Amino acid sequence: MGAGGRMSDPSEGKNILERVPIDPPFTLSDLKKAIPAHCFERSVIRSSYYVVHDLIVAYVFYFLANTYIPLLPTPLSYLAWPVYWFCQASILTGLWVIGHECGHHAFSDYQLIDDAVGFVLHSVLYTPYFSWKYSHRNHHANTNSLDNDEVYIPKRKAKVAVYSKLLNNPPGRVFTLVFRLTLGFPLYLLTNISGKKYGRFANRFDPLSPIFTERERIQVVISDIGILAVLYATKLLVEAKGVAWVTSMYLIPVLGVHMFFVLITYLHHTHLSLPHYDSTEWNWIRGALSTIDRDFGFLNRVFHDVTHTHVLHHLISYIPHYHAKEARDAIKPVLGEFYKIDRTPIFKAMWREAKECIYIEPDEDSEHKGTYWYHKM
Repeated sequence: MGAGGRMSDPSEGKNILERVPIDPPFTLSDLKKAIPAHCFERSVIRSSYYVVHDLIVAYVFYFLANTYIPLLPTPLSYLAWPVYWFCQASILTGLWVIGHECGHHAFSDYQLIDDAVGFVLHSVLYTPYFSWKYSHRNHHANTNSLDNDEVYIPKRKAKVAVYSKLLNNPPGRVFTLVFRLTLGFPLYLLTNISGKKYGRFANRFDPLSPIFTERERIQVVISDIGILAVLYATKLLVEAKGVAWVTSMYLIPVLGVHMFFVLITYLHHTHLSLPHYDSTEWNWIRGALSTIDRDFGFLNRVFHDVTHTHVLHHLISYIPHYHAKEARDAIKPVLGEFYKIDRTPIFKAMWREAKECIYIEPDEDSEHKGTYWYHKM
């Protein structure tokens, strides 16, 4: 995955690992003015089309797998199941992205519709919609702030755990990446791993968690009810179809969604060129610009372009995905060297970031002592 050597964009002509600047000469208003007005328009009909489209494709994958894989001889079925899991997880990730879009009020002009669609899509994919919506909003409000961001907060060198040092080798990196991709999302929801440090234990299922404000707590309960309803429906499916069928047809693809989501966000926020800031240097636009677009090849379209429009998304999160590429291209001349897309093949990029981005420290000879950059051990 990833286009590797494509160099069609001026932003790709430089060393992709070269650090981005930290003081933009433009404002958010300048960026908005550069975007055609229609890019801000949300259509419930057009957005719904993508939901229906993805649901139909997901059903076709289910029908083919359920009907024909059991008929295959054993060696072929062992090959067919992973193909189904990859295809189904990919299209379901597209649905997850639409649910995420609902959380940003980018699905339609009606908040109730956005929340209803997002609640259903995310609950079915074992994501607590409102809990995610509110904590993710905090992430957008505090991107790359070492004090207040909600996810992917790196450690300073002195705080790198002993086990991280022990795993700083090829076998250890394989283990770390597998652990991150498979358990990263549930641990984030349950224990707030890699997130902001609160005064007490925090998770995204507890309505009294310090992550949430008083007015958000009832909706966290609604999110929990949605997850419990899906768990109960899964239990009924197991009783009717068996554990193996439910695991193969549904649970493994959902795990695949979580893995794709972690991979995408990890690569968006982990890169040698991206700074983090402490409270002495952070401001909103600096943080919003400290992300990078990635190229997932043919999966860009399947994932509704979330992979290569992420810089735009952190600047203006309510633009629907079907306008995102046009809006991104419109602001690139304004962004100039502040925009980056890394087309390194995904597996190569994942390995490089796991090897090179271990801890952060400010440059010793820099006047920006509150600006931190990634380093390797």
